[in-house]
Amino acid sequence: MRLLFVHQNFPGQYRHLAIRLAAAGHEVVCLGDQANCSDLPLPHGMVMVRYPSPAGATQGIHHYVASFEAAVRRGQTVLRACIQLAQQGFVPDVICAHPGWGEALFLKDVFPKAKLLAYLEFFYNAHGADVGFDPEFPPVLDDVFRIRIKNSVLLHGLQAMDAGITPTRWQAQCLPADFRRRVAIVHDGVDTRLVCPDPAAVLTVTPDGAATPLVLRAGDEVITFVNRNLEPYRGFHTFLRALPELMRQRPNAQVVIVGGDDVSYGTRPQDHPHYRAKYMAEVGDQLDLARVHFLGKVPYDTFLSVLRVSAVHVYLTYPFVLSWSLMEALASGCLVVASDTAPVREVIKHGQNGLLVDFFSPQGLARTVAAALADRERLGRLRHRARETIVQRYDLENVCLPAQMRLIDDLAAGRWPAQRVSQRHATPKDAAPSA
Repeated sequence: MRLLFVHQNFPGQYRHLAIRLAAAGHEVVCLGDQANCSDLPLPHGMVMVRYPSPAGATQGIHHYVASFEAAVRRGQTVLRACIQLAQQGFVPDVICAHPGWGEALFLKDVFPKAKLLAYLEFFYNAHGADVGFDPEFPPVLDDVFRIRIKNSVLLHGLQAMDAGITPTRWQAQCLPADFRRRVAIVHDGVDTRLVCPDPAAVLTVTPDGAATPLVLRAGDEVITFVNRNLEPYRGFHTFLRALPELMRQRPNAQVVIVGGDDVSYGTRPQDHPHYRAKYMAEVGDQLDLARVHFLGKVPYDTFLSVLRVSAVHVYLTYPFVLSWSLMEALASGCLVVASDTAPVREVIKHGQNGLLVDFFSPQGLARTVAAALADRERLGRLRHRARETIVQRYDLENVCLPAQMRLIDDLAAGRWPAQRVSQRHATPKDAAPSA
């Protein structure tokens, strides 16, 4: 089988799937933006093609259509690269593409006989999801109109796809109802052999103003919080506001915060250079800064060490795309305190494999984390069940990769949508069809 993977940040969500298919003997071509693609060791049968970074939107264009124009430009660039592939004799049987940035706009025009499997990360809604969720950042009517146009590219992708795949039921429910029957719910998967507890784990941090580093070990009273970037979408403001009371109740606790100062979602603060500065200006003078460690963005092995030394890991999010870091925290056997928001509730059941709190209550968060730290021995069962959840439902090797590969096989053979794969029903041996 010939497969084409298209993702501007390749490998993105295709890191494991593309390599596994190439290793299985399929011919795999991967297409991505030359400025963004990671340098991966390529197995035999896998080729990486980098297209030139396209120009963005025209300066001064109406802000509703700026992202659409940029997507069309990207789609055209991908189109040219695909025409060259076709001229070289490569015609895929199945195309796996993320339509969010416009790369999938013209794929079926170049390869009309190929089956298109779209990775559907998030369909924007003006009501009922992230927009308007946080009263601290109320939407304006202009946001509603902008979101409607922003979805134009995604709607083209939905119309063109033969099938879609999305990681969670909640993300599927955000899609327009007419398209859901063509969408499989299969998570990207967690490598539970790599992401696992380690009772010998250590993490070295250097407190502000300290002459010597501080070594934190598994079993120490360490509170961890991880975002790609520290911002309200992932509850950074709630977490930081909880720290004064939490650190007062737990005078020996160390707080480790991972994340950059950029903005991944939403808008930038108007009155500060970034959200860390904004909320530290609010509560920083109430904190023992020798016990609060901002690590910034860290290498992956350091990130795993952070999870492995964690006594309590805090994960907060708007109703939005579920972070890989939450799944990895659970796989690491963390005692997770998370926001009672969708799609978190899809993975964490309160009191069974983690604890859920009100996203908007710093006081409730502080109480829950402090109580969890005080009762770590009894709550150790939650750590075991947290990892068990990932191993049973989201394991890369035994659950998710097999389901993804069967989906591609079915699609290539024309068996879609008669056989659909649902993550809810997936088991390590098989994934039962869903109605």
